[in-house]
Amino acid sequence: MTNEITPAEKAINDWLPVTASRKAKWWYSAFHNITAMVGAGVLSLPYAMSEMGWGAGSVVLILSWIITLFTLWQMVEMHEMVPGTRFDRYHELGQHAFGEKLGLWIVIPQQLLVQAGTCIVYMVTGGKSLKKFHNTVCPTCQSIRTSYWIVIFASVNFALSLCPNFNSISAVSLAAAVMSIAYSTISWVASLQKGKVPNVDYGFNAHSTADGAFNFMSALGDVAFAYAGHNVVLEIQATIPSTEDKPSKIAMWKGVVVAYAGVAFCYLPVAFIGYYIFGNSVDDNILITLEKPAWLISTANMFVIVHIIGGYQVFSMPVFDMMETYLVKKLKFPPSFTLRLVARTLFVATTMIIGICIPFFGALLGFLGGFAFAPTSYFLPCVIWLKLYKPRRYGLSWIINWTCIVLGVLLMILAPIGALRKIIISAKHYKFFS
Repeated sequence: MTNEITPAEKAINDWLPVTASRKAKWWYSAFHNITAMVGAGVLSLPYAMSEMGWGAGSVVLILSWIITLFTLWQMVEMHEMVPGTRFDRYHELGQHAFGEKLGLWIVIPQQLLVQAGTCIVYMVTGGKSLKKFHNTVCPTCQSIRTSYWIVIFASVNFALSLCPNFNSISAVSLAAAVMSIAYSTISWVASLQKGKVPNVDYGFNAHSTADGAFNFMSALGDVAFAYAGHNVVLEIQATIPSTEDKPSKIAMWKGVVVAYAGVAFCYLPVAFIGYYIFGNSVDDNILITLEKPAWLISTANMFVIVHIIGGYQVFSMPVFDMMETYLVKKLKFPPSFTLRLVARTLFVATTMIIGICIPFFGALLGFLGGFAFAPTSYFLPCVIWLKLYKPRRYGLSWIINWTCIVLGVLLMILAPIGALRKIIISAKHYKFFS
């Protein structure tokens, strides 16, 4: 990764989605990060709390917020750690730390699993939210299969996926960020309005100690899924202009702080108030538990749909960048609109088909997510930091990084075990193509 690039390479970089435009303002970073971070996963946090209990649940949620903010700061700092070079993509930073080939193998499979996996979950969630909206608004209408709703949701993404780069989806991302804060607020305000359910029970919904332990592990996966924004952070920073006087990290960090304030505003009230009001009777989506008033819950579901459309675009943009980089640089296809149209349509169609075939993909993601979400958000940035900066052994930086690594590795091991057990137990209820 030298500073000298040929005119042909510059032309390709100016065409690729991540490096095409470097005119983003700091607030672009704020709403892209909120859109990436505050997914529909926030609605499952009260349920995660019910599986962890007040003490452990509060510790896990708050500790996750602190750790992931710290690792996000590290990534922002490392974006331009080599003077004159910008690591515009997560795997470029990985290659700098671990070498050209190993860096790719460490980062790309995990990053792709997170991004493509999230896009599939968003397809399923988008379809289900449309169905829920339809059934709430018109309870007497004939019910339409989830598969058709997923196709309807996908049609919007087919069109939006042709936006050339990150800056071109900034309006969609802003709308999505506003919606995520709106439906999070609706869910906890409506819970407060409803009031504590009679005989609320904060005990574990487990039949045995082993059952409780596995549920706890599965809940860890739900929390890890809620902090997936690291997989697009360097790509977002790549869109911000940078000079010697004003490096991109200043504007980027400003946006991250605002985004994380938004994350705390969404996650903590939803998790704590939702659990306080409903106890262990809460569903895995708090909007299902609420049900009334119908107009408010249907509005919240519409907000979820708008947010997921933006979230899909933010998570798919780095995938489009990887695909187009491979097609243009490795396979030597000339950059063109046709190439972009074919590649992106294929990706959106693939996520749609998997979503239709496996509408319970969210359960699988808890399993897959443990492997990929925990490393990319919780400890891979710390490993790269230790490798590149080599802080003094047993110094503060060294201790903090190793603590994050140990906790992240535990999360990576425990979350998939809990999720896999849940998949096996629920498998008899799963229907393909439902």
